[in-house]
This record gives sequence, structure tokens and C-alpha cells, in this order.
Amino acid sequence: MNDRDKKSFSDKPSRNSAPTTKRAGSSSRPGAPRQDSRGARPAPVDRDMSRLRPRIFEPDIPEEVTGEELEKTVRAELLSLSAENAKVVARHLVCINLNMDTDPELAYKHGIAAAYHAGRLAVVRESAGYAAYRAGHYEVALKELRAAHRISGDVSMWPVMADCERGLGKPLKALALAGSPEVARLEKAEEIEMRIVASGARSDLGEFDAAVITLTCKELKIDKEPWAVRLRYAYADALEKAGRKDESTHWFSQCAQIDPEEETDALERSQP
Repeated sequence: MNDRDKKSFSDKPSRNSAPTTKRAGSSSRPGAPRQDSRGARPAPVDRDMSRLRPRIFEPDIPEEVTGEELEKTVRAELLSLSAENAKVVARHLVCINLNMDTDPELAYKHGIAAAYHAGRLAVVRESAGYAAYRAGHYEVALKELRAAHRISGDVSMWPVMADCERGLGKPLKALALAGSPEVARLEKAEEIEMRIVASGARSDLGEFDAAVITLTCKELKIDKEPWAVRLRYAYADALEKAGRKDESTHWFSQCAQIDPEEETDALERSQP
């Protein structure tokens, strides 16, 4: 997909892709992971699974990362693991969070490692899936998010799964997800994200008028919600692709009014 950069995020889901870490006081990121000449170290052997799966190589974890940085609710989900394995998994989950913005590929590798050690836990598979998504590994992301959904029944990742299908060049499958019964269970923010992805899928198919219709909703009048900027930007972008330049300029202006930090290029695109 060529429309997934930071400035022009009209149809890419906005999703915190990593497990939550504690943010008390001033947060300092650990230094770069230690590496040997191959840039990796052998993964610790899991006594139960080593006979079933080949061993993997995984990125080093900075010594200062303990795993205690995770929120208690996340750590509680690791209690079914042995104490040693739970610590390894927790540290990898923290590393996903630390590297997600600065080095998505490294975060992805930590996600793969975490899933290797705890593949039966939904929180781990979901975190690995979001890390893979951010790094552009859409096939892996889809596999991990599907697994998380099977384990937990959580549908909050549905918009990201749909966008993975788009990333794999399958907009019809993305639209099938957008029209599935599970969408009725999404919370408002996730529902908006699904609209944005579905609109993008319509654009992928060259159905530009349908893309506009998908985003035409009463929520466009709302300006206080966290998703408001994304919705207005996506709508303006869809209008532009549909050849409705005047309307597009108006909605980029409406977007810019509620985007003072200029997280998007709406102000620039609102100029006649």
C-alpha cells in the first residue's frame, strides 16, 4: 500500500500496537539492544515446546528491561506461564512497546519471540500481530491477530485485520470483514476505524464515490473525540479522490481546525 505514511494516514487504523507499560515519572528508553556478530542470540529452550517446533533466534533484550514495566493487568495474563518464561515474555513485550515507533522491524522481531514463548496467550499474539502490522508484515500480522481473536473472542482488532487484507492486495476481503456481524460489537472509536479502512478498500477498487459514501456519517460533525481528526481527514481525502475538489478543500480545512499539532498535512491540503 502506498498511502500509509505518517502525514497521510487517511485509511490506516490508529491503534496502540503494543502492551501497556507503566509511565510513572520521567520515562527513559533503554539503550539499543546488545548484539553479537550475528545481531541475535539463541532463544532459551522451552522444555514443553522445543520438541515440537524449531528453535528461533531472537533479538537481545537490554539488561535494564525487567518486564516490571508492564501494567499489572498485562502481567497477570502471563501467570499461567512458568516464572522464568513469564519474565522472558514480559521483557519481550516491553521491548515491543519501546521500539514500536523508532524501530518497527525490531519490535516485530520481539513480537515473534514473545509469541514463540507464549503462543497460547491472546495478549501475546495480539501484541505480536500489531508489531507485525506496524512493520508492514501483513500476512504475519493477520495470522497473529486471527489467533488472538480465536483465543479471546475480542473483536477490537477487526479494523487492523481488515487493513492487513488491504496490505495483501485483497480489498474485497477487507470489505467482507467490514460487513461481518462482529462489527456490531465494536466500540465507537473502532467503528470509525473500520469505516476508514472500508473506505480505503473502496478506493483500492476504484470505487471512489462509494468510498465517500462509506464515510458520510453524523460523526463528521463531532470535533472533540480522539478519532475526529482521522475521520475528517479520511473524508476529505476520499472527496479529493472522487474529483470533488471544492468539498475536499472544505473538509481538509475542517480537519486542520481540530489538528493544532499538525499531525496531518490537512492545513497544507486545505489551500485552494
